[in-house]
Amino acid sequence: MKRINKAGAVTLLSILLTVALAMTGCQSSGAKSPEATQNEQAKGEGAPNSAPASDNSEEQSGEAIKEGSMEKEGNVVLKELAFVYNEHTIAISDTANEDQMEQMLGKPDNLKSHTYTADDGTNMDTLIGFTEKVYTYPGLEIKTISIPEGKQDSIFHIEITDPKYATVRNIKAGDSLDTLKNAYPEGKLLGDGAPDEEDDFRYEPSNYVDVMSFHIKDAKVESIQIYSLLD
Repeated sequence: MKRINKAGAVTLLSILLTVALAMTGCQSSGAKSPEATQNEQAKGEGAPNSAPASDNSEEQSGEAIKEGSMEKEGNVVLKELAFVYNEHTIAISDTANEDQMEQMLGKPDNLKSHTYTADDGTNMDTLIGFTEKVYTYPGLEIKTISIPEGKQDSIFHIEITDPKYATVRNIKAGDSLDTLKNAYPEGKLLGDGAPDEEDDFRYEPSNYVDVMSFHIKDAKVESIQIYSLLD
């Protein structure tokens, strides 16, 4: 009976040693427990593989802003289509009633007002009910339009011939064509642009609705028109 117990003990000891050696081999070969593997995978999924989202938002904020996409205060198109006088910046789509115009530019030499109707002979059916006002100053004419239902007047056309009214890039009547091209490299001459001939240099944002046009004569800016096309 003792011999049998002794033999069983030896067999049991051999089995335990074999198991111990197998476990040691697994650890040394780099095998990992399921729990450790899951933890590492979780860390890997949280690690950044690309640029942060904030970088993309900065790129988007640098895109060209088009007409109508936001308020005027943040619209670079409307800010560009403007002129400066006595520290006042006056732009296309600015709201401006008679009192505001007088505060910024003084009393006009002439003020005309016309409300479009079906039988006024203008054939402007899309503007029926709209009221247009024309403010005339020496070397400056500004047109405003107000839609029905009591909406405020807004500027839609500006024409400048006096050099005391300069654009926001400081171009005025009398400046050379080269000076104009340097200030508005995005613009282009519509004709051949021969120095001894008349031509028009147009700065036109991507919306194709708001335009700044410089009439060129003898290689100089003769007049400036800033306008918004009415539907």
